[in-house]
Amino acid sequence: MAGGRAGVADLRGPGFLNSDPAELKTALAHEARALGFDCIGVTVPGTIENAGRHFLEFIASGGHGDMDWLAAQPERRVDPRGLWADVRSVIMLGVNYGPDADPLAILKERTRAAISVYAQGDDYHDLIKKRLKALARWLVATASCQLEPCDVKVFVDTAAVMEKPLAQTAGLGWQGKHTNLVSREFGSWLFLGAIYTTLELPRDGAEIDHCGSCQACLEICPTSAFPAPYKLDARRCISYLTIENKGPIPREFRKAIGNRIYGCDDCLAACPWNKFAQEGREAKLAAREELRAPGLGELARLDDSAFRALFTKSPIKRIGRDRFLRNVLIAIGNSGEVALAEEARRLLDDASPLVRGAAVWALGQLMSRCEFDAMKSIAASNEDDDSVRAEWQTAS
Repeated sequence: MAGGRAGVADLRGPGFLNSDPAELKTALAHEARALGFDCIGVTVPGTIENAGRHFLEFIASGGHGDMDWLAAQPERRVDPRGLWADVRSVIMLGVNYGPDADPLAILKERTRAAISVYAQGDDYHDLIKKRLKALARWLVATASCQLEPCDVKVFVDTAAVMEKPLAQTAGLGWQGKHTNLVSREFGSWLFLGAIYTTLELPRDGAEIDHCGSCQACLEICPTSAFPAPYKLDARRCISYLTIENKGPIPREFRKAIGNRIYGCDDCLAACPWNKFAQEGREAKLAAREELRAPGLGELARLDDSAFRALFTKSPIKRIGRDRFLRNVLIAIGNSGEVALAEEARRLLDDASPLVRGAAVWALGQLMSRCEFDAMKSIAASNEDDDSVRAEWQTAS
């Protein structure tokens, strides 16, 4: 990112910075909060060796599932210098997205869709990246004028950066037993971003683990995705199954998914540290009314254009209409609402085998055995996709 002097003159008062990295860091924190970040800390390369070892063990165990991008070039993740050899300081920043209601309450409304809190508003990647770039430009301009020229790189969940371990060593929080970051001030609800820089800034102290003997996050998990505290098997995680997984959802997890159609907040919401959490202050990250508790029947009727229109600026748009409807149909099958069988029946003719297969499963859950078997004898013989035929054969 190019440096410059723009925007520096109005920031300088008598004795501003005085070529002092500590004063620059203080000014940086002030600017970060003015841009909408809720917390900031600084760490340095070489502080996440243990996390790096755990990550390599995670990849070796296959716990990342089909997320091949996570396993690619692991050396770039285990140390910031593997991604950029010139980095001297890592500035970690957080934006609070605390919900205004209990995320678990929607799970009782079986005919409505549960969407993870983070996906009910605008895509955080876009919002936070803009803020990171603005803060990085300020840092380059200010440091070049008052301290020394520097280079920067910004990241928000889209590069080989281990944000959570770095955030812990920067003092923003600690990785809980559910492997997510927990903050004493914001609970489980922080989006993270990082700025790598060639500047040497004073580092903050690492946060210690405050989980104690609590296992609430592990015990609430519907699919037992945690083989041990601080260890996640993504292949069993509902967030992975509904978002990253591109194929049919394994049958063993379908019932446990309930009405969760995009992600899962159970382990986050169960954390007792959330009693100190605050509602997020960024309006663009707040839940849209139409995504708080949409009806499953309405979602099942979305064609591709309607899907794209509804989820404009939303991270949900990334999984595409077919995977989304797969998730909706699993929720319909779990709804216990026989009237919703008509939505599944209509989707038996969908162009996507992924959708048709999920529709078969949903009908198997909602229709009587006699009615389902009568439909099966005709429909299965007309199906030309092996995966959908397998759903007909195994559906009950």
